Amino acid sequence: MFKLDLRKTSGLIISLIMFFSFIYTAHANDAQSDTRQLMQMAEYIGADYSAAVANGEVINEAEYSEMTEFSALAVEKTRQLENGQDAVEAALKLQKAVADKQNPDVIHPITVELRNILIKLSPAVSLPSELLPLQQVQALYQQNCSACHGAKGQGNGELAATLDPTPTDFTDKERAMNRSLIGLYDAITNGIDGTAMVALSHLNEKQRWSLAFYAGSIAFQDNKGLATVPAGMSIQDFVSNSPNTLLNKYPTLDNQTVAELRSNPQPLFASNDPLAMAKQQLNASHKSYMAGEYKTAQGLAVSAYLDGFELAENALDAYDPKLRKDIEKSMMAFRQLTSQSEKQDELTSLLEQTNQQLSQAQEMLSADTLSDSTLFTASLVILLREGLEAMLVVLALVTVLVKTERRDAVKYVHAGWIFALFAGVATWWAAQNLISISGASREIMEGVGALMAAVILFYVGFWMHSKTNAAAWQAYINQHIHRHLSTGTLWGLAGLSFIAVYREVFETVLFYQALMTQSAASQSMSIATGFITATVILAALFWVIIKYSLRLPIRKFFTFSTYLMLALSFVLIGKAVAALQEADLISISSFPIDFTLSWIGVYSTWEGLAAQLAILILSVLILIGIRPFGNRETA
Repeated sequence: MFKLDLRKTSGLIISLIMFFSFIYTAHANDAQSDTRQLMQMAEYIGADYSAAVANGEVINEAEYSEMTEFSALAVEKTRQLENGQDAVEAALKLQKAVADKQNPDVIHPITVELRNILIKLSPAVSLPSELLPLQQVQALYQQNCSACHGAKGQGNGELAATLDPTPTDFTDKERAMNRSLIGLYDAITNGIDGTAMVALSHLNEKQRWSLAFYAGSIAFQDNKGLATVPAGMSIQDFVSNSPNTLLNKYPTLDNQTVAELRSNPQPLFASNDPLAMAKQQLNASHKSYMAGEYKTAQGLAVSAYLDGFELAENALDAYDPKLRKDIEKSMMAFRQLTSQSEKQDELTSLLEQTNQQLSQAQEMLSADTLSDSTLFTASLVILLREGLEAMLVVLALVTVLVKTERRDAVKYVHAGWIFALFAGVATWWAAQNLISISGASREIMEGVGALMAAVILFYVGFWMHSKTNAAAWQAYINQHIHRHLSTGTLWGLAGLSFIAVYREVFETVLFYQALMTQSAASQSMSIATGFITATVILAALFWVIIKYSLRLPIRKFFTFSTYLMLALSFVLIGKAVAALQEADLISISSFPIDFTLSWIGVYSTWEGLAAQLAILILSVLILIGIRPFGNRETA
């Protein structure tokens, strides 16, 4: 039974992770799809129609002719789309409005409606993990764009007077508010038919995206702030929609934030790079602290670690463990300083040091330097570290049920961990698409889950130790086991199995996602191989423990299980305290000697060590025959 279940469930885990691996490593073809052409066309009409018609009258025949041609072409192209009936209706509405010479305030909402429909039909946009340095982008612009668009983007280059239609004035803020970055990218990549805009096909994808972001920033150069990305808004949303559309789509977004993100898109790319996110949150924390907003500063410092650095820890640890530990120390010290007043100089100095360390880590973990062996090791360690303790909890429950002749109850344990797999992945998906789950919330979820599991496992260990005598166990079987293992208790076992696995799955998927963003598309096999190897190791351990533990005599089996349960409770209580400390729910008092044994949940804080010492003392009392909870028969 166990072999068959193992093959099926291992295959399920591999399939889930490989599925998400495929999503995040596949890249769309550079050639513009029909939907992308239509998106560009609709946006072009929405942005330039005001130059053709005003107050129901044509003010520029050439522009109006172009609007008429494009709207007719939009109808023709949408009719060729699969599942494009809604797009056809929107295109027909747009064509009629153009023919009726409706005002721009009527045309623009129709073009937005058409683009929103096309976005749903269009394949995902392939984006670089970062843009080129500003100086390089400005040089590219001068070499490829300034002759037509002018040195400052005002549409007044030396060739502009000879062109019809005239080149776009990128400083026109009203027009820029209706122009998306993907529209600019597509114009750079494919050119625009009927204009002097030719495809800059000699540039690579990163250069074209960098030019698109630069051209889209020119109208917003007066806004130099570092904005915070609104919850739920991805970089895909930002590049696919115009500023005006974004303002309507995200109620918490304002003109200032949109302008700052267009002028300085670094925060957008930080969400794809955990270390960049860490830097961004640290800088924001420092800014809040200097303004006297200490609570906000502390929250941002916590976020810098949990939403940023923690997601890159596994890869960095496989590459340079010392640097990983140094960054952890710096970020912890930074966080502790934010809770104290009058530490401006120390905090500023520590910020500079930490940013330098993070930059060093970024350079190490760039796609150009991260080796296949490093990715393999990081992938292997992620699953082994996150999966081992969950597997041991499930194993302990399964072996106890089998040994107590309740094989019929094993299905409840399996139901718990299988449902946890789906629930963990579903939670991750919801966090990416529907709701915002912060790193602190993730740690609270993990900490509370670990705490519950630790308490339950300690109780089960105490109960099992009381049954190590064979005669006592046989008597207990006869008197209690079938009565106490009721349906409610069995679902309780399923709940423990669920908790043990769910608390690991969500975080594991996040770690793999972060690892993929730090690798090239061609390196996905290294990550997959590390994952599969770890799965095989866990499966082998599962088989060995099942096989040999069930052969033990009842006394030795219960003794072994007691040690396992108490050891797991020791590990989990340490991890629970550490997670709640990271979430800023429990204070951190550093132990004089700095050490970490994360595999067994030991961290150098007084709070964590005290909790584990309590478990250790109680376990020793139980093992030497002293009942710390009295002599009452427990079930």
